[in-house]
This record gives sequence, structure tokens and C-alpha cells, in this order.
Amino acid sequence: MRTGSSPTARALRALEILQARPGVTADQLASLLGVTERAARRYVGILREAGITVESVRGPYGGYRLGRGTRLPPVVFTQEQALGLVMAVLDGQPAAIDADDLIGSALSKVIRALPDSVGRQAAALRAYASATPDRHSARADPVTTSALVAAVADRRRVLITYRGRSDEEWDAEVDPWAVVVRYGRWYLLCHSHRADAIRTYRVDRVRAVRQLPHNFTPPDDLDPVAAVEENLGAGWKYRTRVLFHAPWEKVAPWIRPPMGRLEPDGDRCVLVGSTRNPAMYAQEWLAAVPFDFSVEEGPELRAAVATVAARFSAALPPSPPETRPGAVRPADLPPAPAP
Repeated sequence: MRTGSSPTARALRALEILQARPGVTADQLASLLGVTERAARRYVGILREAGITVESVRGPYGGYRLGRGTRLPPVVFTQEQALGLVMAVLDGQPAAIDADDLIGSALSKVIRALPDSVGRQAAALRAYASATPDRHSARADPVTTSALVAAVADRRRVLITYRGRSDEEWDAEVDPWAVVVRYGRWYLLCHSHRADAIRTYRVDRVRAVRQLPHNFTPPDDLDPVAAVEENLGAGWKYRTRVLFHAPWEKVAPWIRPPMGRLEPDGDRCVLVGSTRNPAMYAQEWLAAVPFDFSVEEGPELRAAVATVAARFSAALPPSPPETRPGAVRPADLPPAPAP
């Protein structure tokens, strides 16, 4: 569907709004269409004349809504929506450029269903775009993800089979609170009854999901994204404690939640956390923070920082003797005594 101001385009836009916002009032519909309230009612009348049942309810809780059993026309997109959809799919799933890919074949069906004026541009974008896979992303199985999302929606406990980093597998009963996408990876935020603690599992490592008859209630104040970020920085094998020689308010913008918890300490601040990969913590995270620091804990992180420091030092050519710190230059020598 082309974006436009014709009566047909606005009537279809009104239908789209009624689908997305049941109970929308006449003044709200008018505002969303960019017309007067009288004109909005006229577009509702056009839909009714086309055989689409639009019910209206008076009162403070009233508004327009589509009638039960209403058969709607095929989904329509504006050019901007269609191109944005293709771009989002390719950004999140670069392999979708290939029509034989699972997501690629689904994208092909969407493009074929679009009107020619819109579908032609979407197809051209898909045909001539190139996408570089994110080396940090991991593809989660759609069937597994769907089962986990269904359990989250139904608030049903599940039994998952999980494969760890060393390829060992184990079963765990968990209450699935949320599924979160973070930097190209899908995570299950849950309460693990096996560990009696909050856990974050990578969905691409979940090998099987089975719903159990037990229901659960997630925390009332749950913020899934914040909880995943915080949980990714806790519970790892190697403890870390880093003292930054700068105030909290300057260091805080440079600290990602998985690095740990940053606490003020007078005119300095302390970062307390844990990691499974001290080398990555040192060379990718700490090296990017533009403030002096001291590693107070633990020995694995100290060793990793020492390795990074030695590698950077070795990258510099040796300084000439006269410019080395503490070297005595000829000009600094006292004058020779007179003969």
C-alpha cells in the first residue's frame, strides 16, 4: 500500500488502526489519520459500505472496533514498511539473502505477496544487498524458541535439556520469565529450581523443551533486559575486583552491566564482578576504559592484564638511550673543570 492522502489510502489506514487498536475513539482515529473527526467517521462509513463490520460503542469506555468474525483483506504494507521489514530481517539474519535458507524462504513468500509497486523494490533490496554475519551471534532454533516463548506466555514451568560450553548436557526445571535478544544472541531468563537461583541460558544451547504441569508467577517488578544484563556479569568462575582512579560518574558510562557492579569509593570507584574469560575481560573490556585502574582481585585477571600490557609494550620500538626515562643527557652533565 502506498503512503498517501487519497480516500482509499486513508480508509485502508483506518482499517489498519482498527485492527491494531480496538476501541479507538473517533478523535483518536482522526488524530492518527491527520483529518477532522467528521472525516474520520466518513472513513469508518466507507469501510462499512465495503462490507467490513465496524461496531461502535458509546460512553467513556466506548470506541470503534471490528466485529467478531470479520474477514479482513490481505495484510498490506507501505513501501517504507516493506523495505524496513526486509532490512530488519537481513540485519538480524544475514543468511536470509539465500532463498533456500529457512528465514530466506519465508521472506521470499512475503515479498511475493506484496503488490508489484512495493514488492519490486523489496525484491531489489534483497537481491542486491550484502550482509556480513555477526561473528558474535548464534542462531537459535525457531521450534525451541517458540516453545520457550509459549511457556513464558502461559507461565508454565518447563524441563529443558541444556548443553554447556564443554558439550556436557544436563536437565533443569526452570520457570521461564522472559526470552531476551541481546547483541545477536537469544537468552532465556529464568528461575532454575536445580540451582535455586536466577539463571540466564543461551537459547541456541537448549536441546529440548518440555512443558510441565506447574504454573509460576514472575516477579512484579521484572525488567527482563536489565535482569539479563546484570545476570551475565555474576556467578562466573573467576572473581574480579578493579579499582578505578577516577570518580564513579566519569567511569560509569564506560561500564557494561556484564562487567560487574560499579560502586563509588570516595573520589574513586570499584568494579566488582566475575568472568569466565579473564583474557577477554582484560583486552576487550578493561582496555577500552580510558581511566587508570588497579586490579585488586583475582590472580587470573591480574595475569591477563599483565599479558596485555606486555604485548602493548613489545609493540613499541625501544627508545634511544638519551630519551629513556632517567637517562643522563650530555647537556645535563656538569661542565668540565678548567685545566
